[in-house]
Amino acid sequence: MATTLHVCTTCRRAGVDPEGETRPGALLHAALANLPCPEGVTIQPVECLSACTQGCSVALSAPGKWSYVYGRMGPEDAATILQGAALYDASADGLVPWRTRPEIFRKQSLARIPPQVLPVQE
Repeated sequence: MATTLHVCTTCRRAGVDPEGETRPGALLHAALANLPCPEGVTIQPVECLSACTQGCSVALSAPGKWSYVYGRMGPEDAATILQGAALYDASADGLVPWRTRPEIFRKQSLARIPPQVLPVQE
């Protein structure tokens, strides 16, 4: 199963979106694209994750796994985001143990979305 790291390229940050300048979300995408991507993870730019009041946002998803939306990110977080994406990819169901998640994934989660078909619990 392939993991997709969706990166909002239209995201703004309060007070950091001067007219005619590159948006912070596009800068975050560029920072991620300039680093080695973990095996199994694809970086996909998107135009909106509807987390507009939360600064730069990213989402992780994969077939059969829980999906996550994270906010208040920036280009300086790129390496940590990719570390978290690798942990997510290695998980069976998208649920990375809380203590092993990067701090920004523990504190800046905006949403957790169930897989389309939940695994059967015994």
